[in-house]
Amino acid sequence: MADEIVFTPVRQLSEMIRSRQVSPLELTELFLDRLERLGSNYNAVVTVTQDLARSQAMAADRDIAAGTNRGPLHGIPWGAKDLLATAGGIPTTWGAAPFRGQQLDVDATVVSKLDEAGAVLGAKLAMIELAGGMGYRQPHATFTGPPRNPWDRERWTGGSSAGSGAAVAAGLVPFAIGSETWGSILSPANNCGLAGLRPTYGRVSRHGAMALCWTLDKLGPLCLTADDCGIVLEAIAGPDPNDPTTFEAPFAYDDTDPPGRRFKIGVLRDAATGAEPAVRNNFEKALADLADSMDVEEIEFPDLPYVAITRTILMVESAAAFEDFIEEGRASGLTAPEDHYGPYARTSVLATDYIKASRLRGVMAKEVDAVMSRFDAIAAPTSGRTASPITEEFRNSVPSTPDVMGAAGNGCGLPSISVPSGFSEDGLPTGIQFMGRPYAENTILAIARAYQSITDWHTRHPEDVVSELT
Repeated sequence: MADEIVFTPVRQLSEMIRSRQVSPLELTELFLDRLERLGSNYNAVVTVTQDLARSQAMAADRDIAAGTNRGPLHGIPWGAKDLLATAGGIPTTWGAAPFRGQQLDVDATVVSKLDEAGAVLGAKLAMIELAGGMGYRQPHATFTGPPRNPWDRERWTGGSSAGSGAAVAAGLVPFAIGSETWGSILSPANNCGLAGLRPTYGRVSRHGAMALCWTLDKLGPLCLTADDCGIVLEAIAGPDPNDPTTFEAPFAYDDTDPPGRRFKIGVLRDAATGAEPAVRNNFEKALADLADSMDVEEIEFPDLPYVAITRTILMVESAAAFEDFIEEGRASGLTAPEDHYGPYARTSVLATDYIKASRLRGVMAKEVDAVMSRFDAIAAPTSGRTASPITEEFRNSVPSTPDVMGAAGNGCGLPSISVPSGFSEDGLPTGIQFMGRPYAENTILAIARAYQSITDWHTRHPEDVVSELT
């Protein structure tokens, strides 16, 4: 059964459950076995939630037998980045040694919403300590060990949602929830050959999630397909009185493709400048594929200090979020040496610089939206490179082009989805992202689905994992 199910998208798994080809408990036992047996191969798992998973799976079995269907996630296992609070004695470690025994008495809103949707929590997944907020420079910045990429275990999975990316790519869970402050959903999607959706700021409640940067943090799914991302987003999105930054309108996933619709895609003129050859070549091929059914036009964003604006906000708010932790000297207990002193540098940013960055953020949002208002989405390589070696300080090997899409997208709170765009000569995935205007998730999801309907990159999986299944 494993070889037929492990890399089956959520929508198809749901159909298999409804048609009684597999039960939620059978599905759960399959993935619990994989989490226990293979999770350590990738340093992807902190805690396997066996008792909770079996209880939820049995409840799903009973509900479905009684004719109750909570939707497409009913009975589907999933994994949570370990910054999401989970009650019931399940640790929430934030990826950091000083918090490895931490237990919280509430469930994060996202956890509660997925429970209500009938999903089955299989594991808390590894992450970079404190979501990278202390200034880490290499993949070892976590007490669980560097998350290893299923495409090449000597490569990193990317971003602080590193365990979430590894777990989905290795077939340990059908989908996972990650978080992004700047790149931590899109980066593992790129490196692991997955679909990763960063929602609009405020689309998904962050209640019960570790705060790194209050005005940049976002929660979103990592999945096998763009369609799965839409299904999961519908379950976790919506207003929440416990998070006053949430958008007041609910989100309904529109999985229909309007007949005859030609999307208009903008492409930043220097989007692939400085990128690795494989990234650049695959991006150009993706644009050529899209040009058959969409209008593609080269554009430029206004000349603004996008990176400096967003980085200043991130540094100041992360220092404030961990003020007590820093003042108590607890950073010395973190795993990465650079994280022992990184937080202190962040406390030295002047308040006047933060005010300037916040003011310029409004200018940035206005100018970017003026350009984007002419398009359904802006396309760019998700990253300028493929997955870096786990022994490498990745900040020393990034492409020379500034991360304008990451800085502007996160600074302005814009949604973006990354999907696979091909592979390098050494078999590592590359990604293309489609970034939309605020609350335009359905539009970028439709574009990503359209791209995946004419390519098969998302159907390919790590050879070692496939071999193990067969």
